[in-house]
Amino acid sequence: MTPEVNSEQAALWNGPGGHGWAAARDMVDVVLQPYEDLLVAAAREKPRTGVLDIGCGTGGVTRAIADALKVPCLGVDISGPQIAVAQETANARFVEADAQVYPFKPEFDLIVSRFGVMFFDDPVAAFRNLRSATKPGGELRVVVWRDKEENPFMTTAERAVAPLMPDLPTFDSNAPGPYGLTDPDRTRKIFGDSGWTEVEFRKVDLECGMPEDVLPVYLTMLGPVGRALQPMQEQERQEVLQTVLRAFDPFVSNGEVRFPSAAWEIRASVL
Repeated sequence: MTPEVNSEQAALWNGPGGHGWAAARDMVDVVLQPYEDLLVAAAREKPRTGVLDIGCGTGGVTRAIADALKVPCLGVDISGPQIAVAQETANARFVEADAQVYPFKPEFDLIVSRFGVMFFDDPVAAFRNLRSATKPGGELRVVVWRDKEENPFMTTAERAVAPLMPDLPTFDSNAPGPYGLTDPDRTRKIFGDSGWTEVEFRKVDLECGMPEDVLPVYLTMLGPVGRALQPMQEQERQEVLQTVLRAFDPFVSNGEVRFPSAAWEIRASVL
């Protein structure tokens, strides 16, 4: 058993939240395909000998980079349910671990992450530990969400059910969670304090989507609304779900759900 310090995140991602993301792996990979493509392109920019994927989930990005580069790739995630799904494939290696404290060896010349590095309780300690996994001259290329206002699709469900579920948990900016690295100044300091150099931020605005008939599954399996819906009686769940679905009408057209997304691509180096 590897050490762990992010106990709240471990409980979340090894409970219903993690099981939901594991069950929804194909849908998640479809929705986030543009970001997978971005990270595969980044990995191809120069020769690599080993790639580490942090917060790898069910391993979609890890597998794609392994297929593209034909080099050893390791995916790490604190979520046992998601790692169990990732381990069903054989072209990469996967470990269930807390990346903030996992005893990495300095064997990677590229660290990537698709929305998996915003959840650390102590981000300075975490990125210092990731730096210890990187060879001299290696680099980090990760994508993280920009703020809520720039990602309206991601908060539509919470806003729709707010009158019905006033106690629904919310995510604060600059705290562990999806918006934990939205502030470039704060994030740049985190990287500097953890020993990374040449830290750069690039705005990434991509359109994501899914088939319309997948939207109810998306809403009932993922995020705080999905977790709140799961234990409800069927009639109540359907009533709340219909309220939520109506709020997504602006994103639906011709059988497709399309929405803009706003992220930072962060680059950093190890001298």
